[in-house]
Amino acid sequence: MTIRVVLADDQTLLRSAFRVLVDSEADMEVVGEAADGDEAVTLVRERAADVVLMDIRMPGTDGLAATRRISADPELAEVKVVILTTFEVDDYVIDSLRAGASGFLGKGAEPGELLSAIRTAAKGEALLSPVATKGLIAKFLAQGGTSGGDGDSARAAERLGALTGREREVLALVAAGLSNDEIGERLDVSPLTVKTHVNRTMAKLGARDRAQLVVAAYESGLVRPSGGG
Repeated sequence: MTIRVVLADDQTLLRSAFRVLVDSEADMEVVGEAADGDEAVTLVRERAADVVLMDIRMPGTDGLAATRRISADPELAEVKVVILTTFEVDDYVIDSLRAGASGFLGKGAEPGELLSAIRTAAKGEALLSPVATKGLIAKFLAQGGTSGGDGDSARAAERLGALTGREREVLALVAAGLSNDEIGERLDVSPLTVKTHVNRTMAKLGARDRAQLVVAAYESGLVRPSGGG
């Protein structure tokens, strides 16, 4: 199946470069280009996009607002947003994950990383670039570097009450960056069983994908920030 991609960035030359790269792949195609968030949301609806490469800073409606609108629309529930940013250490990046983005990638990423990001997002998996590790997310959440506060943390912790012990265990391992295969090896269960636990956890926590599970794990205090990145 061909992955349908919308490019949202106010830099025409950058969009053109991304289009050439994406269209060179047999399993994906660019179905629209947007210069601002409003246009991006419109194109996502009109072109039945699977993945949006979304610049976080654009004139008018920015990438964060556009991501919120996409994730809040039930008809766009399957659309995955990958945030593109020049500075990966950025409060807005974490806000983007809260808003429903599947992850983020630096604009200086290698072509192979970008293509892999699109495929990873399309599969519904969390996408965190090498620089943007779980430690970075943990650091920002611990420092209150997002728009959320103690109330958000309390609500996140309360939602964990709906999880079984095994689901909590799987959630912690997802937050540690482990794949389903790696979690299966750690818990001595099959990857399919892990996938079932992950899907149930996402449903109970109202998470769109694994990226939001990572944020939820740290917000709730299930996983504590480490000192390193």
